[in-house]
Amino acid sequence: MAYSSYCLVCGGTGCESSKADLIYRELRRVAEERGVDNDVQIVKTGCFGFCEKGPIVKILPDESFYVEVKPEDATELIDEHVIKGRTVKRLMIKDKERKKHLETEDDISFYQKQVRVVLRNCGIINPEDITEYIAREGYAALEKVLFTMSDDDVIAELKASGLRGRGGAGFPTWMKWKFTKDIKHTAEEVFVVCNADEGDPGAYMDRSTLEGDPHSVMEAMTIAGYTCGAHKGYIYIRAEYPLAIKRLQTAMAQAREYGLLGDDILGSGFNFDIEIRLGAGAFVCGEETALLASIEGERGTPRPRPPFPAVKGLWGMPTVINNVETWANIPMIILRGGEWFAKIGTDGSKGTKVFALTGKINNSGLIEVPMGTTLREIIYDIGGGIPKKKQFKAVQTGGPSGGVITAEHLDTPMDFDNLTKLGSMMGSGGMIVMDEDDCIVDVTKFYLEFSVEESCGKCAPCRIGTRKMFDILERITSGKGEMEDIDRLEAIAVSMQKASLCGLGQTAANPVLSTLKYFRQEYLEHIENKRCPSGVCKDLVRYEIDAEKCIGCTVCARRCPVNCIAGERKTVHIIDQDACIKCGQCYDACKFDAVRIA
Repeated sequence: MAYSSYCLVCGGTGCESSKADLIYRELRRVAEERGVDNDVQIVKTGCFGFCEKGPIVKILPDESFYVEVKPEDATELIDEHVIKGRTVKRLMIKDKERKKHLETEDDISFYQKQVRVVLRNCGIINPEDITEYIAREGYAALEKVLFTMSDDDVIAELKASGLRGRGGAGFPTWMKWKFTKDIKHTAEEVFVVCNADEGDPGAYMDRSTLEGDPHSVMEAMTIAGYTCGAHKGYIYIRAEYPLAIKRLQTAMAQAREYGLLGDDILGSGFNFDIEIRLGAGAFVCGEETALLASIEGERGTPRPRPPFPAVKGLWGMPTVINNVETWANIPMIILRGGEWFAKIGTDGSKGTKVFALTGKINNSGLIEVPMGTTLREIIYDIGGGIPKKKQFKAVQTGGPSGGVITAEHLDTPMDFDNLTKLGSMMGSGGMIVMDEDDCIVDVTKFYLEFSVEESCGKCAPCRIGTRKMFDILERITSGKGEMEDIDRLEAIAVSMQKASLCGLGQTAANPVLSTLKYFRQEYLEHIENKRCPSGVCKDLVRYEIDAEKCIGCTVCARRCPVNCIAGERKTVHIIDQDACIKCGQCYDACKFDAVRIA
């Protein structure tokens, strides 16, 4: 059936939590009620990426981009746009400076510097309809591999592409595959594994990719199976990602029905199938050897390496394991060629990188940019800058395993090598922005607390080291720190880097080392002056009222939950420091900047 228009509704987890499913059903109901359901096809897609403005509805063919849509807007969208052909301006982003509405993605700065390879189908196709994936060259790469390429040809294309693993370490993908390919004839069985155990705070790149385009990962795994001699694959995904799991299960069933998964794929004689294994939410299972142990039914703890999984992995057999983002690149590399992919990015970091841009940022969301894009472009051009005109302070990349990047490095190209030089890491792609109101010591303590809770406890450097560092940070933020604590933190951090069993333990100290490098003075303020410059650490905060600015409006006194502010109307107020609980209500309430942090 040919439709005159298409209505795409964001069906990612973020928008689903904001009633996107109800919007979808309302659009269908109104279209049917108006008798135009044969003229407009209403499709639920994956994530559009612009999470700050969700739920999003996009209407084709004119590419109209509607934001912050509510279920009650469905009638107007059908009546005005679909039936009368008039855009609904009030649901579009308004550019206040240019005094115009931004009608399409091309008009919106959030999208203008993005290049979508991994997210190429997210927000465009219905992830639960295999025909829509096939219509956008889906499974064409698999067909090409099965009938026109040898295993060496596939490895050669991956090598030419320069693709490095997107899970954190950045190991060359072609090399990992080649290790397994070269010994496949000596093994009883070979396995292919997708690491979808995404657990970094603020990270949702892999989950969104699976929700919006599950077939791209399945196709890539099948290509790896052909190349490396595997007939069985596993997708290890957290059980708390129900939408991604549901869409994966649907995609697998459809792929089997179409002869794209299972026995004799496309009549080639090649057999390959995939099974889902659910993780229980342990952060350490993002480490590849711990993940493999979990699939085997064992406790998810890391194993010494070497041997590496590519040689001895699942059940002792050669195993190719990559994360979701790495897999999603493979079909496009095969179709377009390794040289095409290598033209994107930098000399040492080819292609694009998906980031979850969150924290103190105007345009939070899921973005995909060429490797080498500067932090300034990400923060200000794509992210729209810092809310409330606050000053940018730092960005944490790589989650608990990463470090901070400061304002002085805003123009540094973001790639594997530069991030490592700065004391951070690419990680899976979490990017949390901080402004002047964030306390660096408190943020570091947050990441250490996470690492303490998630440490598997198998090795002493990580088990004891993370706890000791957290205790020291807790002492510093409570006003009991001493100068020797700085040396203690650095000594423990270096020991963990050298002696921890797995990559997670070795990098757990990165937040401490990078913040000490760039924000040592803030640590010293906490220790020497017993003062938190950002006013976050309550034990080090003292609120005072500036007599010259106070007009006696009584707002602060009325907002105080413990009635510790005294003063009559039009007289200077005073805070009882013994009774003050340091909640900051008075500071937030005062419009005259009379309440200050001493």
